[in-house]
Amino acid sequence: MPHLQFEINRNLKDEEKISFHGEVQQLFAEVMDTGTDHICISIREYSTHNLFIGRVKDPAKGVAVVNADIRQGRTMVQRRELTLGFMELMNKHWGVTKDQMYVTLTEHKGEDFHLLEKYLAGWEEGEDPLAD
Repeated sequence: MPHLQFEINRNLKDEEKISFHGEVQQLFAEVMDTGTDHICISIREYSTHNLFIGRVKDPAKGVAVVNADIRQGRTMVQRRELTLGFMELMNKHWGVTKDQMYVTLTEHKGEDFHLLEKYLAGWEEGEDPLAD
């Protein structure tokens, strides 16, 4: 169950979050070659000066950070495509410039991800992790 955590230093409207969430879910499923029912997305909003990246000189122009916990097994190409896709969506939806973003991917064994009915297996190409 990937946990995709997005942080931004401004307030967002619910409509913005809903449309963003849908596109993030689709991006993840397409790039990471998996289903969507197990994807968890959280969006955290901070005031302007409560989120910093060292290279950003003017946080008032927007800062966005992503921490994504994903299952092991994806290629560097997939991980890079996902990262750049996240940046594209944050720019499109939130207007933050890509040089004011930071993305961290952390990989875990499938068995580290638990839902009520089961824990996930390791990632396999073309899978549906919730199928029996």
